[in-house]
Amino acid sequence: MPTIALRDIHKTFTLGDSEVRALRGISLAIDRGEFVAIMGSSGSGKSTLMNILGGLDQPSKGEYLLEGVEVNGLSPEKLAEIRNRRIGFVFQGFNLLARTSAIENVALPLLYDRSGRGIDPQQAAIKALQRVGLGERLDHEPSQLSGGQQQRVAIARALVNNPALILADEPTGNLDSRTTIEVMALFQELNAQGITLVLVTHEDEVAAYCRRIIEVRDGVIRSDRPVAVPRSAADDLALLDARQKGVA
Repeated sequence: MPTIALRDIHKTFTLGDSEVRALRGISLAIDRGEFVAIMGSSGSGKSTLMNILGGLDQPSKGEYLLEGVEVNGLSPEKLAEIRNRRIGFVFQGFNLLARTSAIENVALPLLYDRSGRGIDPQQAAIKALQRVGLGERLDHEPSQLSGGQQQRVAIARALVNNPALILADEPTGNLDSRTTIEVMALFQELNAQGITLVLVTHEDEVAAYCRRIIEVRDGVIRSDRPVAVPRSAADDLALLDARQKGVA
């Protein structure tokens, strides 16, 4: 059973007297453990597609199954529950609370969890931060962290609920070249641990680290191809370090 199954997804927006067909029959499946890049220019429909995958919007027509559960047509309360328990989000702008520690930022999704699973938010946040290499920055506020560290906090927040899926929307858009590679190295590491990742990007260099690239144009999938040999972010970091030391 795929983690994501979309069947003939359409999305139409009404703007005044006109209609905009943002998605025009998207069908795709993403299996557990895949690392997928969704690419497309502005207005291609990739952001609309990402919003539907994240349960932030619903299609006008079609079927969306997340781990076999039909998402389309669910109540706002059920959608919020799915977003909280099954999906982790990573955004371009980090979306961290200022004057709030890393632990508190990461624990936030668990404060809205009413499932009765008995998870200790603080302990779960500590484990998630350690998982992304920030075990020494638990009490630091966003202003005390670099951009890359802030994005790692955001990734830890996405991980804290052990979601079935992580959606990353332009997660490297605010980062410099080296920090971009560091974040992609972390994503590759998490994917190697079995986490399903879907990443929206307009950068070919970022998509090259993924294992599959889906290109969206004019609301339809124009290409869907595997990456035979994804770039290794860890190797790229090692090469950067060697160059800085004058070795390479």
